Amino acid sequence: MLWVKSLHLIFMVTWFAGLFYLPRLFVYHAMAEDAAGKERLKIMERKLYWGIMAPGAVLTVVFGAWLWLGYGITGGWLHAKLGVVALLVVYHLWCGKLLADFAHDRNTKSHLWYRWFNEVPVVFLAAAVILAVVKPF
Repeated sequence: MLWVKSLHLIFMVTWFAGLFYLPRLFVYHAMAEDAAGKERLKIMERKLYWGIMAPGAVLTVVFGAWLWLGYGITGGWLHAKLGVVALLVVYHLWCGKLLADFAHDRNTKSHLWYRWFNEVPVVFLAAAVILAVVKPF
């Protein structure tokens, strides 16, 4: 079980690294004015999303499900954590939609909007860690 939990945490950290950094790249992209800079950001965003975030998300969920179903982990805290994970998946997919908007030069949001959007994963991370460690209910 400790190996599965370790892998779950490793991929969760990988996923969150992307969830923290991609919206920051969106901030820079929304502020960029030169074509070369915008194209460079498109490449960075695509590689981050598909090369780090997507595999991290999938493997986090796979190893989390293994812990849950394979080791019979239960409790009210787990239901809340699964809700947080569902919201994280929605946020991740929303990042994918924003990525596509930038890739096709369709962004309509300001860098200030992305600065606020960038703070959302902090709340999800705090909630998930508190639920998993403290198990308040």
